[in-house]
Amino acid sequence: MKKINFAKDVLPHGLAIGVFLIVTFFFFNPVFFDHKVIAQHDIQQWEGSSKASRDYREKTGEEPLWTEAMFSGMPAYLVNVQWGNTAVAYLKSILSFRLPHPVCNIYLAFLSYYILLLAFGVRPYLAIAGAVAFGLSSYMIIGLSAGHNGRIGAIAFMPLVIAGIHLAFSGKRFLGFGVTTAAMALHFRENHLQITYYMLLIVLVYGVIQLVQAVKTGALVEFGKTVGLLIVAAAIGVGTFLGPLWAVTEYSAYSTRGKSELVSPATTGENGSGLAKEYAFGYSNGILEPMVLLVPNFYGGSTGDYLVRDQKSEVYTALSRSGDEQTANQLASYTSAYWGPQDGLTAPYYAGAIIVFLFALGIAFADKKYVLWLTIVAALGIILSWGKNFETFNYFLFDYLPGYNKFRSVTFTLVMFMFAAPLLGLLGLEKIMQKGLTKETKKKLLIAFASTGGVCLLLWLGAGMFGFIKEGEGQLPPWFVSALADDRKSLFRSDALRSFIFIGLAFVVIYFEVWNKISTVAFYAFLIAIVTLDLAVVDSRYLGKDNYQRKREDTFFAMTEADQAIAQDKGFYRVYNIQPGAFTSEAHTSYFHNSIGGYHGAKLRRYMDLYDSCLFNETNAFIQDAQAGKFDLEKRGVINMLNIKYLVYGPKRDNIIPNRAALGNAWFVDDVVTVNSPNEELAKTCSIDTRHTAVVDGSKFKVSPFTADSSATIALTEHTPNRLKYESQSQQNVFALFSEIYYANGWKATIDGKAADIVRANYVLRALAIPAGKHTVEFKFEPDAYITGNKITTASSWVMLLVLLGSLVWTLKEEKK
Repeated sequence: MKKINFAKDVLPHGLAIGVFLIVTFFFFNPVFFDHKVIAQHDIQQWEGSSKASRDYREKTGEEPLWTEAMFSGMPAYLVNVQWGNTAVAYLKSILSFRLPHPVCNIYLAFLSYYILLLAFGVRPYLAIAGAVAFGLSSYMIIGLSAGHNGRIGAIAFMPLVIAGIHLAFSGKRFLGFGVTTAAMALHFRENHLQITYYMLLIVLVYGVIQLVQAVKTGALVEFGKTVGLLIVAAAIGVGTFLGPLWAVTEYSAYSTRGKSELVSPATTGENGSGLAKEYAFGYSNGILEPMVLLVPNFYGGSTGDYLVRDQKSEVYTALSRSGDEQTANQLASYTSAYWGPQDGLTAPYYAGAIIVFLFALGIAFADKKYVLWLTIVAALGIILSWGKNFETFNYFLFDYLPGYNKFRSVTFTLVMFMFAAPLLGLLGLEKIMQKGLTKETKKKLLIAFASTGGVCLLLWLGAGMFGFIKEGEGQLPPWFVSALADDRKSLFRSDALRSFIFIGLAFVVIYFEVWNKISTVAFYAFLIAIVTLDLAVVDSRYLGKDNYQRKREDTFFAMTEADQAIAQDKGFYRVYNIQPGAFTSEAHTSYFHNSIGGYHGAKLRRYMDLYDSCLFNETNAFIQDAQAGKFDLEKRGVINMLNIKYLVYGPKRDNIIPNRAALGNAWFVDDVVTVNSPNEELAKTCSIDTRHTAVVDGSKFKVSPFTADSSATIALTEHTPNRLKYESQSQQNVFALFSEIYYANGWKATIDGKAADIVRANYVLRALAIPAGKHTVEFKFEPDAYITGNKITTASSWVMLLVLLGSLVWTLKEEKK
């Protein structure tokens, strides 16, 4: 029986976990020592969007599958639905030592990448440095500060998935099977399919290279066995996510990520499916922008960093001397440190100067199969991040690569470089330490230093060849432009020199270690320290003490006078925030009321069509009338059919506009206009009197004969997110419209307990043909994706846990033999 060597088999891993915990504690010290939380914009918006769902779950114990709080109602799958994967959540809790969310994701990124490096044969103390580099890349920290917790969580487990796959291909098939199964479950639970997509690209390149190797060595049978076992692992992992995946896939077809039914709408791409190119590539790196991987302030840093805030800056001095306070205030908005080609908000994804140097080292020293795989992955991540600035390649992929047109913010593809660089770098460093200092290794080490450190030095010396002025800024006053360029140039040169120094330190310590001139312990400690310092200092620019707050200090959802006044109405209605840009950019309204707007990245496409074509125009027309003293909403058919009882344009009580023309929860129409296409349906909806007339697409729905009945009544008597109940009475067969959003998958209607066909009317609403007499009408949301999918999710989660435990026990027994 093999004995456990504590110094070799236990101590390194214990020290690794200790380092990861220490780095996590100190980098996020306000969380642990001051009891603060990170002020995350997207999470604040999520809290507003999900408040109604969370309250309902807490009150009733029932899962709210439909949210009424935003966009007049939509599936809650991507808002706040709890699935039966508690076993996966339990596993994550154990692995993270129950560290607080979301900082636990950074610790888990350390741990996952450490396991990845061990799987590839990197010695533990080197693996610590690589793991810290991955978890502390500014890509991770900027994402966390923005509130992209799902994205960062998915990235955290991405290395663990690759580790499991590589173990399976490296002779540890059963251990790889268990690790891959668990890692897939953990990764999928974070529910960020965009990162999953990029991970699959990484795996695809790895798989192709393994296949080529198998063909060359005649090991196709073994390759097939490994792939077969990994397919089973993936199936179990996907099974733990089947419910959410089913629901999201189903919903995607009806969302802004799916195919539009309109002919040549302004909101769809050329292929009629997915996002519009303009939207998908709205955030695209310039060709030189990936240089920030090496020099964080290559383009000045973040767009939100205004130089005028620094009283020692040239622009502050220049504006202070201008003597014109009004001009100075206007020019202050042009003092962003960022001078790159992007128009929107951006911050630099810094991989670390040392890591870029090690990446070059890896190209020189690592095994060729790993060099090929990881350089392809890194290069692909950079090229994809160029987006519209390299449209020949990227537009082709957008049009023809399956699923690629579902995602925006292509700069996120740099996660592929962030994954590849530390792995290849540490593989290279492992090799050079094994070989020692020879003429060949000395030459390659110098080349790696010259190709990275030399670039930094050239940038520092040749900064004058850059203009440091964005397009359009040249028209500003020359004295201001000169000061702006000087400040940006100073940032550029400072960071170029900084990167050169860190690369120089890494080069020297590696050189002396390979030359056996310093102790190995000192080398490891120094390498881990400088890698951590390099990244942590840059990270602190984007996540500092100002980014934290005490929970009780959070006034983001403080109830306004307008909120308090509206909340006195205990009916079931909707609120419309008509402030400019509020429709898709705020969740404050959703926190307190049922809003017709909200904050979400995947809205129902038909609802957005309605807004773009009808509601936006109606709103502008009403505002123009209101400015002239006319507050009549009677003729605003779309506003009224959505049961908008209150319009608000500010926080004060007198910023509320009541709408007495709102059609309520349900009403009967006198007539139905039948059209034959979605375009006709939408156009007609914009123009009809929705109180008396409905529009139905006759190519998809049939309306039973009915008669107008002025004496008919219908009222909402009960409502929950998943169930609506009405009482109807009429002397004739009637046609009822409901101010509820039509969604084909899950909503079921009954009249007196008997199934009834739901008709889509007015482009987005539900409608029913109701026979004469007194009836009880019910709508229930019972989607198969949750009812059936959740059972599979629950069962698969426990199977995953058993597989992981079984593989670990088996491996330990084999190791002891």
